[in-house]
Amino acid sequence: MRQMTSNQNSPVIKPGSAKSPLFFGWYVVAAVTFIAFVNTGSRSSFGIFVIPMSEEFGWNRLTISSVAALGAIVGGAAQPFLGYAFDRVGARKVILTSLVVVGLATAALGLTFNFIFLLLVFGFVTSISNSGTALARGALLTRWFIDKRATVVSVAAVGTSAGSLLLVPFAMFLLQATGGNWRITWAALGLIILVLAVPLGFLFIRDDPGKVGLKPYGEHVPSKDGAGDRSLHRRGPLEADVWSESFRSLPIWQMNGAFFVCGFTTLIMSVHFVPYAIGIGVSPSIAAMIFGVMMGLNVLGGLGSGILADRFGRKNLLAAAYFIRGCGYIALLLAPSTLGLWLFAGFAGFSWIATVSLTNTLTADVYGLRALGTISGITFLCHQIGGLCGVLLGGFFYDLTGTYTLAFAIVGALLFPAALSAFTINERKYSARYRVPLVTVADSGN
Repeated sequence: MRQMTSNQNSPVIKPGSAKSPLFFGWYVVAAVTFIAFVNTGSRSSFGIFVIPMSEEFGWNRLTISSVAALGAIVGGAAQPFLGYAFDRVGARKVILTSLVVVGLATAALGLTFNFIFLLLVFGFVTSISNSGTALARGALLTRWFIDKRATVVSVAAVGTSAGSLLLVPFAMFLLQATGGNWRITWAALGLIILVLAVPLGFLFIRDDPGKVGLKPYGEHVPSKDGAGDRSLHRRGPLEADVWSESFRSLPIWQMNGAFFVCGFTTLIMSVHFVPYAIGIGVSPSIAAMIFGVMMGLNVLGGLGSGILADRFGRKNLLAAAYFIRGCGYIALLLAPSTLGLWLFAGFAGFSWIATVSLTNTLTADVYGLRALGTISGITFLCHQIGGLCGVLLGGFFYDLTGTYTLAFAIVGALLFPAALSAFTINERKYSARYRVPLVTVADSGN
């Protein structure tokens, strides 16, 4: 009998080759997740700088809030253009360029010497570049995955939560350890992006599976949930060849309207949660820790929603996420204390990122991949317009009344019509997941 020989001389299989033991798309997921981790974590840390920078320069809450508000709308306005570039020149160029710029600009925030500098660097440069990297979490991953699409997008979205969970408390610790030196803290956050995220992006970010000789994960894989064959050959009734076609149908308006509220209700907390907590007597470190835990709970909420969405559909879970977040605002208003903060962290934590990943995947399912970069950019713009309103509303009412109560009541109330808007999307009619695939003669065996 012929004995098996050692495989010492067998060729080395590179990740991404057709014979790789691990689909290269999973490396892309890992890279995108870590990029989201450092980018969102550094940006979410803005709230801890509100008080020390305001005290040093004599700014009121509305003034410094306007920086974050401008950043929200600028980042949103840039998304359609970056999405168009994404569709035309590829994800790799857009994402890597944006990543380098956001790292340099974040570090440069440590050089802030007046309001105009902060407005330009945070409000414009970091906001635009951060929007470029955000395209990876939706538009890029949906090109790599058909099967498990909602799951992988949720995994990447969880990176944003983990970033806030770890980097916001880290930034607060560094701020306190340096005697309130916010300049060193900003520089450290920028260096983390440049030293860790940029090299990882260069190694693993690729435009699509075809660049490494692969097909999307799950192409021609039979569905187990009755949604048909997960194949690129399926075309939904609303699939758009150009972005403008999507706005002739109802689902995009339902999703964008709800996503506007998503931005309204999350960005206000990204800026004002820590100042609010400190204002009701909670220590800065505890406030940062609660915010971090809230983001950490997104790991469970984001992953859970993605897994369930791949099995049961998107829109019902999307509606539930908005409803749960609304309950969080009710708890915060009824219990303006440490208990209320923890209750809000629980409700919001499970629903914060879930809405992002579910919206991204539902958009891809309904409108296809051809113009997804641009469509996703416009959707994100709606999110950021909402964020602009929320951040400014929080700062305005705080300066007017000395509390955030009225602002939180307004934004919280919007979550319930958002839940209704998501719930009424006719997913089964319009999503490609529920369409019969186009089968060729060869495929049918005839």
